[in-house]
Amino acid sequence: MAEVVARFDVGVASLTRWVKNIHRKPQGFRQRKIDLDVLRQDILDYPEAYQYERAKRLDVTQNAIFLALKKLGITYKKNSEASQSRRKRTAYLPEEDCRL
Repeated sequence: MAEVVARFDVGVASLTRWVKNIHRKPQGFRQRKIDLDVLRQDILDYPEAYQYERAKRLDVTQNAIFLALKKLGITYKKNSEASQSRRKRTAYLPEEDCRL
């Protein structure tokens, strides 16, 4: 045991804990606060909204919106025809394969 501790530069107590508990504990699923169907409907209703605006409407954080959009595979592309003063973007919904 001492050669393992020296080789991997870990403490004896850590190695003892790892040996006693070699079986991995099952991991549960994360509970999502955002209903993905509600988010999808919000995107259809407000296609040009910013993430922080969606977060305020759905009472979640902006990071939660970001992760949910990533999970849904929804991307936004800037519209090159619009000027910088107007926020004109196109949302791509992968499941429905349509533009908003």
